[in-house]
Amino acid sequence: MMDEDDLQLMKDLGQRASFLTRDLSSSEPVHAKKRKHERIIDKYEKIPRTLQTAPEKELIHLLPIKDKSGIIPQTREKPVTDSNKDEEDREEARELEEEIVEDPVRELTIEEHLIERKKKLQEKKMHIAALASAILSDPESNIKKLKELRSMLMEQDPDVAVTVRKLVIVSLMELFKDITPSYKIRPLTEAEKSTKIRKETQKLREFEEGLVSQYKFYLENLEQMVKDWKQRKLKKSNVVSLKAYKGLAEVSVKSLCELLVALSHFNFHNNIIVLIVPLMNDGSKSISEMCCEAVKKLFKQDKLGQASLGVIKVISGFVKGRNYEVRPEMLKTFLCLRIKEVEVKKDTEDINKPKKFMTFKEKRKTLSRMQRKWKKAEEKLERELREAEASESTEKKLKLHTETLNIVFVTYFRILKKAQRSPLLPAVLEGLAKFAHLINVEFFDDLLVVLHTLIESGDLSYQESLHCVQTAFHILSGQGDVLNIDPMKFYTHLYKTLFKLHAGATNEGVEIVLQCLDVMLTKRRKQVSQQRALAFIKRLCTLALHVLPNSSIGILATTRILMHTFPKTDLLLDSESQGSGVFLPELDEPEYCNAQNTALWELYALRRHYHPIVQKLAAHLIAGAPSEGSEALKPELSRRSAAELFEAYSMAEMTFNPPVETSNPKIKGKVLQGDSFLNEDLNQLLKRYSNELTTESPLDFTKYLKTSPF
Repeated sequence: MMDEDDLQLMKDLGQRASFLTRDLSSSEPVHAKKRKHERIIDKYEKIPRTLQTAPEKELIHLLPIKDKSGIIPQTREKPVTDSNKDEEDREEARELEEEIVEDPVRELTIEEHLIERKKKLQEKKMHIAALASAILSDPESNIKKLKELRSMLMEQDPDVAVTVRKLVIVSLMELFKDITPSYKIRPLTEAEKSTKIRKETQKLREFEEGLVSQYKFYLENLEQMVKDWKQRKLKKSNVVSLKAYKGLAEVSVKSLCELLVALSHFNFHNNIIVLIVPLMNDGSKSISEMCCEAVKKLFKQDKLGQASLGVIKVISGFVKGRNYEVRPEMLKTFLCLRIKEVEVKKDTEDINKPKKFMTFKEKRKTLSRMQRKWKKAEEKLERELREAEASESTEKKLKLHTETLNIVFVTYFRILKKAQRSPLLPAVLEGLAKFAHLINVEFFDDLLVVLHTLIESGDLSYQESLHCVQTAFHILSGQGDVLNIDPMKFYTHLYKTLFKLHAGATNEGVEIVLQCLDVMLTKRRKQVSQQRALAFIKRLCTLALHVLPNSSIGILATTRILMHTFPKTDLLLDSESQGSGVFLPELDEPEYCNAQNTALWELYALRRHYHPIVQKLAAHLIAGAPSEGSEALKPELSRRSAAELFEAYSMAEMTFNPPVETSNPKIKGKVLQGDSFLNEDLNQLLKRYSNELTTESPLDFTKYLKTSPF
């Protein structure tokens, strides 16, 4: 017997196990339900695990693309910002801000800032010194360090930028002066580059190429600094102010001037000339003077004349381009040219010319076989010596000087013709006076006519007219001696204008007058009459009364020379001599003023002059200007020219020259005071009268007032 529960269980199992006993209410088979259930589970297992909290990605619709197949939509996922991460970033930013607020950067005081700047500057100086020392110790191996040193020209630290750049400019300038060879470096040809050479030669080539390239870049940097300062425009990235940039520009110009003088033989010298010449006319007086002095120095030391010719060409073109409106100092630099030396060495030209060797036919005719052998060896030795000396021939030097002088005279004559009222005229006349002995004789007549016309026009100042007179007589004292020209009108002009000479300390005309008198009277003694010499001596002594002491000394020294040159002028010292006519001091013609009828009374007034040298010269002339005796001058006065004495006793500093001697008491240690200066009898008389006055009763003014009629 089975329980009801067991029976029910068996029925259920039978339905599941047998096709007949199963429940037909379901249309699906039993195994199909089982497979379906299993498939759902498998799908679930295959789905990747994702967080349910992750947000769905949004799509951004873009412009579609049209293709052959049709329109293809384009989308892009919108970036999802993590709000939690943003909140964390904000919190970190707040914490950083709080930290910054809590610990601010402490500002430096002025003292601390100066200490910090000094420390930085010292480090930069040590770095510059180390680079410069390495380059000087071995230039060929360390030529690349020039680039490193040159890069410091762009120093960006505003605290030390100006000082560091100045130090680098000067350091590079001195380095180039030291390591630059004494020859010009030319670029290599293609054949030379392809040729196989030794290591030493290759090292030398690399050094030369690096030196030339760095020198070029350095000059470009200096040029750019000067241009930036001249244009008054700086880049916004520049850490140097415009006011401080002026100092940089001045240092750059100074370096260019040094290189102009020191490296006149090296590359890019013409480029430096083109930079320096416009700066000679710069508005800044310091820069203009600096450039003019550099050009003068170059002219003085240039023996051959190649560098001088290059500078003269640029100056001439610049003056013409500016329509002669330039500084007179530019043309005054021409006075330093060394062209006069060629004329001085005329006698040695044949010696300096290279010898012509004998031809083979001449040797065969005049020499034996042994002599020909010795002659051949001698000629070979002379050729080698000539190559070793590397001396330039006199012909080349003369050619360069001739070309230079032609350009100078062209510039001078253009100014005389087109710019007669220009401030350049004194410099032109002074230059013509110096180089007058080199002017072609054919131009003398025309030049003297132009000078006389300038004087008669009245447009010239007193000093300019003196320059005209000086130029005219320099022309006549050289090659002009052969010409039959009477310059009486120039004598008359100088005689007439002597009293217009400025008597103040600023006068520069006295020295020109002294030079004119030397050229007109002393050097042309054979062409000067006695009447003319007497008139000039009289007028010079009168002029010496109202000028400064140094001018009086120069004029009296000139008078002494004239009295020696024209011995018969001593009649002016005799007050009892008589002649025909009366002296006419107001007459402007020295030949007809009857100067022989006067005397030099001015010398007696000058003998009481406060200046001791004027006293000595006046007493010397009164005695007849003797060369021996008590009234003779000491060698320091007699052997010096009038212009040298004028400069030696100059009072430009407004002090006594020589200084006034202090008087010392004869008895040392004893000073006379008070009553010791009075006579003993006079002292007693004064005491007696003073006692009588004190014993008398005082005056009663009321009594006199009552009796008064008023």
